[in-house]
Amino acid sequence: MQNIKFNSLDDLKKDGKSFYWASFFLPSNLRNNVATLYSICRYFDNVADNDDIDRSNQLKQLVNEIKKNKSHKINKFFTEHKIDISIFDDLVSGLILDQSIIRIKNEKELIQYSYKVAGTVGLMMSKVLGIKNPKSNSSAIDLGIAMQMTNIARDIYEDAKMNRIYIPQDWIKNIDIAFLNNEKKTSNEHDLIISNAIHQLLELSEKFYLNGFSGLKFIPLKTRLSIFVAAKVYRGIGIKIKKKKKKYIKQRVYLNIFEKMIITVKSLLIFIFLSTYNYQYTKLRESLPHENL
Repeated sequence: MQNIKFNSLDDLKKDGKSFYWASFFLPSNLRNNVATLYSICRYFDNVADNDDIDRSNQLKQLVNEIKKNKSHKINKFFTEHKIDISIFDDLVSGLILDQSIIRIKNEKELIQYSYKVAGTVGLMMSKVLGIKNPKSNSSAIDLGIAMQMTNIARDIYEDAKMNRIYIPQDWIKNIDIAFLNNEKKTSNEHDLIISNAIHQLLELSEKFYLNGFSGLKFIPLKTRLSIFVAAKVYRGIGIKIKKKKKKYIKQRVYLNIFEKMIITVKSLLIFIFLSTYNYQYTKLRESLPHENL
């Protein structure tokens, strides 16, 4: 645990490029706190995905170590920001799921998994940003879920190479792992089924993004723009994927600097008139753990 770098933007810059981009709109102290939370989550994610060995017991042991030691840096960080460590427990339980063969059966399982590995981060981030109103929790969770769905749509091929399929099985009937990881050549019919599922996933993510935007009013003004830009940039990855139309693209989709700049400028213009946008929260899912904390 001593190798975690706190109050450093190195991890954010290296692995969280969209968040790093948006972090320039944060006050410096908050930027460091956001980077610390990212570093904590990234550390555990790296432990989970470092190799082909099942790291479940190691992950559990690390969490127990944090819980028992009140002077542990992570424990102190959570206490300082009033983050219930049981939220972090949920995140780690999602990483433990990834230690086995992943086959998501349906949309409900997709949402539950996305909550564990990303909705929890949204909840913890809301605490770091100083959001007080508990009504914001649902939007924070849904924004995290939306971003995770974008991740899944972007990383289908890479995930398949690790024997993981996060697209619901009932969306891609008759498509096995070999078609997704390129062990078998896909026909036009296979490509269509896969691409339709990707578009379905991105359409679902769009609904969750709108729920996330409905919670912007709860975020302190000094940090609101950064979250808005981060969400818009991340959402832009999904929009770029959709432009590929009905084709299964195996290369990972990125936004270049120019594309990020265009999205940022547009976001700034929208942000000026944000109060005129009547984002309404729509119930898309069942209640999730810690939503009412």
